[in-house]
Parts: sequence; structure tokens; C-alpha cells
Amino acid sequence: MSGLVLKLAPNERLLINGAVIENGSRRGRLNVLTPGAHILRLRDAIRPDESDTPVKRLCYQAQLVLSGDAPMAEVAPRLMRGIDELSAVFRDAESHEILSAARRATQEGKAYYALKFLRRLIETEAFLLSVASR
Repeated sequence: MSGLVLKLAPNERLLINGAVIENGSRRGRLNVLTPGAHILRLRDAIRPDESDTPVKRLCYQAQLVLSGDAPMAEVAPRLMRGIDELSAVFRDAESHEILSAARRATQEGKAYYALKFLRRLIETEAFLLSVASR
């Protein structure tokens, strides 16, 4: 069996193609066989009021596609512009690799992977912002 395998915690919620799914009281496993299904673990979701930094704002934009609230064609230009802006700020090699991967995912219309890569920069961004505020 191929596809995406999701291991779910008890009572964990996720969004699949706009529908909220909740696991039962025991751990579960879900095989998603449909390629291109939009999936978002709600425990990982960034709420609008939490999107208070450049990286979090881009993550939120990608989430809008996954939740079905915006088409990728509308969001992609904003993601690309934001990724380009972040490339000027994040100067280390690892961050540039992450941003390149997010750029490729966006160009390919893969919002889930764009979000996955961008989320990896949240911690680095928090560190940079804390240093800048000193």
C-alpha cells in the first residue's frame, strides 16, 4: 500500500480536503491513498492571530490552501515573494536549502510541502528576532 501514512494520537484532529476528522480514544493509523489530498494536522495549525512574524505569515498562507480557503494559484505569488524576502534575511546554508525546497514545492503547487519546509524556519526566526531585540 502506498500513499501518506498518518499516525494519530488519541482524539487528534486533522483537516482532510476541508473536512475535520477526529481520531477515537486510542492511537490510530490512517492511510491516505489519494495523491494531492490537502491534509493539515490541527495541532500544528497556526491561527490568524498567531501569524505575527514573516515566516508564520507564510505558513498561514500555505495553510489557507490546505484548508480550502484559498486556491494555490492565488497564494503562490505571495509565497514566492515572501520566500524571496526571507532569502535576503536568512543567510546560513541550511536556511537557504529550506527556502529553496519551499520555493520548489510552491512552484509545483504542493502547499503541504511548502508549509512543511517553512515551519522548519520558525525556531530560527524566533532566535533571530530575540537577538535583534536586544
